[in-house]
Amino acid sequence: AYNTIEYITIASVGNATDFGDLLAGDGRQMGACSSSTRGVFAGGRDTTFQNTIQYVTIASTGNATNFGQLTISVQSLAGCSSTTRGIFGGGIDSASVFTNVISYITIATTGNATSFGQLTLARRTPASCSNSVTGLFAGGDGNSGNSNVIDYITIATTGNAVDFGDLTVTKASLAGCSSSIRGVFGGGYATVAVNTIDYVTIASTGNATNFGQLTTTRYNLSACSSSHGGL
Repeated sequence: AYNTIEYITIASVGNATDFGDLLAGDGRQMGACSSSTRGVFAGGRDTTFQNTIQYVTIASTGNATNFGQLTISVQSLAGCSSTTRGIFGGGIDSASVFTNVISYITIATTGNATSFGQLTLARRTPASCSNSVTGLFAGGDGNSGNSNVIDYITIATTGNAVDFGDLTVTKASLAGCSSSIRGVFGGGYATVAVNTIDYVTIASTGNATNFGQLTTTRYNLSACSSSHGGL
């Protein structure tokens, strides 16, 4: 596993620049979220499954610092956030058991994660995004195979996720990002790698609509944006 952290300036095109390193031994299939100040990475796997949460200060380059621990050790989880809370959900543990566990942190203060609730189904490699109110978890690979289910939570209150609607394609290993209005999900693996991009309107439940296509088919990708729920 690699521990490299890189950054880009979203407003201008160009290659990534080295930011620093994750904590030693971490860096594979993590979940991530951020506020306007901190970027947070959680879980993952190197030689063992991790429950480590670590953070960086986005405005200054440097290595990650320990934040605390997740409630379970998992990889292939997803993360989203409000301006206050970071949310992590789904994944798979060292016994190859899919999980529906959702946990949360307060981004501005370090400490261990606290139980939030459960996704509507246990799954790994979902995609997640949010505005400042609602967090979405979409797709993934569970006990019944790939899923098209989109779940939502209200970030400020704990509780189980509720069905939001469906993706246009049943797939896992996709990526998600958002503005304050729209959530966007791209790529993934159905029976083959796909290039489909879907979108939803975060404030209203309903099925996703086709947005367009990525430049190539791909899965196990990542996404970010300059106007998400943590800003």
